[in-house]
Amino acid sequence: MTASAPAAPYYDPYDFEIDADPHSVWKRLRDECPLYYNEKHDFWALSRWEDVEAGLKDHSRLISGRGTVLELLKAEVEMPPGMILFDDPPRHAVYRSLLARVFTPKQMNAIEPQVRRFCADTLDALEGAESFDVIESLGAPMPMRVIGMLLGIPESDQQAIRDQIDSGLRLDSGEMPEAGTEVVASAAAEGSYGEYIDWRMENPSDDVMTQLIHTEFEDHTGVVRRLTREEILSYIGLLSGAGNETTTKLIGWTMLMVGLHPDQRREVAADPGLIPNTIEESLRYEAPSPVQARYVNEDVEYHGTTVPEGSAILLLNGSANRDHRKWGDTADDFDIHRNIDHHLSFGYGLHFCLGAALARLEGRVALDEMLKRFGDWTVDLDRSERAHTSTVRGWDKLTLVVG
Repeated sequence: MTASAPAAPYYDPYDFEIDADPHSVWKRLRDECPLYYNEKHDFWALSRWEDVEAGLKDHSRLISGRGTVLELLKAEVEMPPGMILFDDPPRHAVYRSLLARVFTPKQMNAIEPQVRRFCADTLDALEGAESFDVIESLGAPMPMRVIGMLLGIPESDQQAIRDQIDSGLRLDSGEMPEAGTEVVASAAAEGSYGEYIDWRMENPSDDVMTQLIHTEFEDHTGVVRRLTREEILSYIGLLSGAGNETTTKLIGWTMLMVGLHPDQRREVAADPGLIPNTIEESLRYEAPSPVQARYVNEDVEYHGTTVPEGSAILLLNGSANRDHRKWGDTADDFDIHRNIDHHLSFGYGLHFCLGAALARLEGRVALDEMLKRFGDWTVDLDRSERAHTSTVRGWDKLTLVVG
């Protein structure tokens, strides 16, 4: 009697069970199927560091203009102007440079005192609590408050906007959703931000929204102009959507990982200088946005197989961040002392996240202020809930027991 061959690895980004712990599946893909094909959803996937890093830089053959979310790419949704995540050169360079002017690390760091004050006030209100949901208390409201500060959105309206973003991202089942629901595009942005843009056009201030309205630039056709209202809506929708969800997930993963590693948490509490690298290790270990889709613009070969033009391919940056070929035998260990030259959680190349400095700022401030008030905590996973989306991975609810 002969033994049957082991089943081939299966990866599905919409499968809730796989999403709960994709790392074991991703490891099998890296070792057994470095170029993987999924028949159900008709996509290819790359999982090794070398392939994913190169793929993120290959903007001529693996393009973003058809969408960087699988269901969008498959549905051939037309992208609104100003959505730089879903754009390619030469237009991408123009839009990105314009946003870079008003979204500099210097400007982001200038708001740290306000961010820290909000974080401190929020955590001070939890004094004496035996347990609390760190997502509800801090991880979810903090990024929206920060984006609100930058855009000039009143605090009274921020929660409603965040709820709208959440509802657009959430998956109700383990199947591919209808395309377009998760994208903060013109229609969704119009409902949330249209009136603010109209107000700022007549009443300029010193916020990012005013800068976007009044900045002149030379577009990819050589015309000197200002952004259209539609372009501004896309920019602001993108900033609020991307700036909220990924940072919420970063804060959640960081609190979970230092909660699961009490010895390392106590090291960081004793030496706050370790906080920045702890944030980098959290980003490497659990990428808030671990899957990036691309459209194959011309035939490309990986591992002896040709991926044909017109295909969808996923770049599994969350997998690459744990590839032992890059990180050695300790790739699956959480280590706040790890030497990290760079990870792929903010992307790489042309589409490196413009909000990286802001996300890092929020992550380190949140951890610093937590450690000042709660030296020890454990995570109650039975009272915690995972988030299910096709674009980000993390927690909707994360219960910390303090003491």
